[in-house]
Amino acid sequence: MNTEGLSTPELQDAQPVVDEVVAVETPVIEAPAPVVPAPVVIHNLDDSSLYIHRELSQLQFNIRVLEQALDESYPLLERLKFLLIFSSNLDEFFEIRVAGLKKQINFAREQAGADGLQPHQALARIAELVHEQVDRQYAILNDNLFPALAKHNVNFIRRRFWTTKHKAWVRRYFRDEIAPIITPIGLDPTHPFPLLVNKSLNFIVELEGIDAFGRDSGLAIIPAPRLLPRIIKVPEDVGGPGDNFVFLSSMIHAHADDLFQGMKVKGCYQFRLTRNADLSVDTEDVEDLARALRGELFSRRYGDAVRLEVVDTCPRPLLDYLLKQFSLTEAELYRVNGPVNLTRLFSITGLESHPELQYTPFTPVIPKLLQNAENIFSVVSKQDILLLHPFESFTPVVDLLRQAAKDPHVLAIKQTLYRSGANSEIVDALVEAARNGKEVTAVIELRARFDEESNLQLASRLQAAGAVVIYGVVGFKTHAKMMLILRREAGDIVRYAHLGTGNYHAGNAKLYTDYSLLTADAALCEDVSKLFSQLIGMGKTLRMKKLLHAPFTLKKTLLDMIARETALAAEGKPAHIIAKFNSLTDPKIIRALYKASQTGVKIDLVVRGMCCLRPGIIGVSHNIQVRSIIGRFLEHTRVFYFSNGGEEKIYLSSADWMERNLDKRVETCFPVEGKKLILRVKKELESYLTDNTQAWVLQSDGRYLRTSPSGNQNPRSAQAGLLEKLTAPLISAR
Repeated sequence: MNTEGLSTPELQDAQPVVDEVVAVETPVIEAPAPVVPAPVVIHNLDDSSLYIHRELSQLQFNIRVLEQALDESYPLLERLKFLLIFSSNLDEFFEIRVAGLKKQINFAREQAGADGLQPHQALARIAELVHEQVDRQYAILNDNLFPALAKHNVNFIRRRFWTTKHKAWVRRYFRDEIAPIITPIGLDPTHPFPLLVNKSLNFIVELEGIDAFGRDSGLAIIPAPRLLPRIIKVPEDVGGPGDNFVFLSSMIHAHADDLFQGMKVKGCYQFRLTRNADLSVDTEDVEDLARALRGELFSRRYGDAVRLEVVDTCPRPLLDYLLKQFSLTEAELYRVNGPVNLTRLFSITGLESHPELQYTPFTPVIPKLLQNAENIFSVVSKQDILLLHPFESFTPVVDLLRQAAKDPHVLAIKQTLYRSGANSEIVDALVEAARNGKEVTAVIELRARFDEESNLQLASRLQAAGAVVIYGVVGFKTHAKMMLILRREAGDIVRYAHLGTGNYHAGNAKLYTDYSLLTADAALCEDVSKLFSQLIGMGKTLRMKKLLHAPFTLKKTLLDMIARETALAAEGKPAHIIAKFNSLTDPKIIRALYKASQTGVKIDLVVRGMCCLRPGIIGVSHNIQVRSIIGRFLEHTRVFYFSNGGEEKIYLSSADWMERNLDKRVETCFPVEGKKLILRVKKELESYLTDNTQAWVLQSDGRYLRTSPSGNQNPRSAQAGLLEKLTAPLISAR
């Protein structure tokens, strides 16, 4: 992390940034000291030393994910999954974040953030950190996970260990399944270096000899078709008992000679190129956003190169040749000790033969009020229903929409869709509602990154069913999660709403922690209706009674509520802020939190990923603690608590505390009301503050240290506690 410009006496003695995860024996994190005002050491809250670079902070999150692969408290295949998630996260990091920094440099538009780090400085630090962690990742895979899996008879058979029987089977498989669809490309003046697809598996082959046409360039490229599996299971009569796998790359290496008849293959080396995958659509100069995105989706596969991964046995001359072809530097080259496309190993993390190496399945609970309810509308009309996924089922949200699709009293349905999938139960219900004559309006965010193609298909499907499809607002992504149902009851039109912190994606609801609120509160539902009117039509900003929404009232109200706690602390009264979200990068919010801390406000932040705030700086952020929870589920809830002089306020939101969420997106933030629900959410929020097994605490120098129980403390895990409280084990045959 960035420590340039640390100037205060307290920070001069801070431990240098090591940019690595903590060792196995991690220090015990003591309870936070009592909140007391302290002398202000740094008066200028714009000082760059008070901020952490956002991309380096994001990398630290990915490192915390990788660290889970060494945690023996997790089932073995789940540890492998964490290691693969690190790869997947790193791919996106290069495709978007690194590509963005390189673009700034290439176009001479370098801009430093609040931390003061220039893009070229950030790229240098990123390269150093990622090289170190990728080497560590492959060491964990080869030295820890593969040997541990072998003890359970899950084997990845390397070529040097192939028996005669293995070799014969591989030869037949290669001849029948691989060779017919592979197209090797010889390199010569009439066959220039091919344009390779982003993140595709390829091989550079060194040849000796002259072909039928007298060519002797000495080099060829073998692109591996994406339809081929990257790992192939060996039949039991060949590999013996257990689960035995062979890598596609090993098969191609072994039989590269067969692809170049009459020539000698001197070497065959796998590599993978990562490209800029951020779509570039000028929304101000586009008449048809959907058509423009369709054109950009193709170009995503062939953006500028940003990273080259090559097997570590590749000789230097070939490395230099590849770097030159892609206009990359040595710092952008990653030599790896194993397959270059680790994410394809996800296919074996759910082995049916080894349920004991995976998490114990569980059944998300459905609240008693809804378990036997024939009509969800009648239940919601009497009281709000709050659900915490995945511990509580997402099914009631789907069922509400299904009932609305069939209910003759339902007149209209309006819904935002950010990431849902074109073929989901939610979309099925919307299609059915449209076909049943309901007025269905869907606000689809086509620019949801990496879901653009799916959302285009979704839009086409809904339009074909007769729904009205809106693509949101130009220049502002629609990230809000809300559904509005209009129903005629006793002659009046009654509104019902769903508001959530996560997407309308049933699959994600099993993996992400998110809140859902089902409500018939007249004022809140009216606010939702007004927001839909703003999105769909045109007009001035409409005044809301309860709902906060970006880019209009959310940021201002957050700053006002932080200021309210600051004023209370200045008067010597108790003041407390607890906030949980995915990322904290907005400088205005951070400055407000620093000022609150200086005044004596106790601030507890649970930030899963990026955090640009430095906690624990005497005189500035000594009253702020930042922790990150990494566990079985991806923490995704956004919860904001303000003690508010004893009249506690809790909000749930679709927005993180980032500039893009608060200034450039349509977001919702809604209150939790009623003593029972407020107490429930507060307790659930506080469980994350007492977690001492899956929590990582951010230090002022940018490092994260993992917590562990101290003394007579019992191990506490927020996720495990919620699982035990809200779910039931799934009875299985094992």
